[in-house]
Amino acid sequence: MISTITTKGQITVPVAIRKLYGLHPHDRVDFIPDGDRIVLIPVKTLRDFRGTVTGAGDPDQERQVAKDEVARRIIEEMS
Repeated sequence: MISTITTKGQITVPVAIRKLYGLHPHDRVDFIPDGDRIVLIPVKTLRDFRGTVTGAGDPDQERQVAKDEVARRIIEEMS
């Protein structure tokens, strides 16, 4: 599928591609140089994953456990 770059450097992603990959207005994409071509990859954000994982308990307790783990790793790397 062919698209034209505007004078502002914008392109239109064809409808078939948007539907195939579930792209919507304001979604972000990444342009990856790959030799003589450019690969366009949809960028996932945390919002895209909301609700996909259920918590095992109190969010404050889970947050503290995560902070403790990060602190442990930092201390380990520094020693």
